[in-house]
Amino acid sequence: MARVGAGSLAAVVVMSASAQAQAQAPTRPIQDNSFLVEEAYNQERGVVQHINTFQRAAGTWAYSFTQEWPVGGIRHQLSYTVPVASAEGYGTGLGDVGLNYRYQLVGSGETQVAVAPRVTVWLPTGSSASDRGSGAVGIQALVPASITLGRAFVTHLNLGLLLTPDAHGPGTDRATTVGLGAGASLIWLTRPGFNVMLETVWSRSQAVTGQGATGRSDAWFVSPGVRWAVNFTSGLQIVPGVAYSIGLGPSGGEDYLFLYLSFEHPFKH
Repeated sequence: MARVGAGSLAAVVVMSASAQAQAQAPTRPIQDNSFLVEEAYNQERGVVQHINTFQRAAGTWAYSFTQEWPVGGIRHQLSYTVPVASAEGYGTGLGDVGLNYRYQLVGSGETQVAVAPRVTVWLPTGSSASDRGSGAVGIQALVPASITLGRAFVTHLNLGLLLTPDAHGPGTDRATTVGLGAGASLIWLTRPGFNVMLETVWSRSQAVTGQGATGRSDAWFVSPGVRWAVNFTSGLQIVPGVAYSIGLGPSGGEDYLFLYLSFEHPFKH
């Protein structure tokens, strides 16, 4: 995968926004385009989504690409996530690739309440020595719930668990690590094609510190941002977005810029 820098992704965001000068369809509401907190809306039948995210902090950056496909209809969804990261002293490289399955348990994007549990298998494609991977297969379970609050607001709630047996540490050290995560967001639907967002995410992770031993670390961020939509008569919807994530508590001083870019369009089936 080619390296992606802040300048190049920002340029794509600007180009996509300028596409408004082209012929467009009537504005379609933005829905499944959260940044840090996952919404509980599976892809509709015959619609695929391509999601790019980029994070930039002092001395580091991280890019990810996710592609989501419906399986037959809205009930089942398959996707994959490919991350690339760079950090001073560790270089640039591929992280652990995720293979995702999500089940639309309750509701849909057309209902007041939706729930869509996800299971992910994280493959050990990243280097554990370079802090880009665990060195072992990890299993993640996440439960997203989405609740519409009248006409102007929607909230998304997440709760997740990550288990990695035989994670790699220094040298030949191995241990089982457990990660926890929670998130919440409030989206203000100011206009169908423009939203104001406030997200917060908390996580507790473990790293291998010795044979059978682990150390714990916490992270907490609050992230205000905006997103907007460009709709085309072909059915293509482009959604750029930008946010600034502020570290709180154990993450104080670890602020980062977040850029988002999604392409969603019909496909033949």
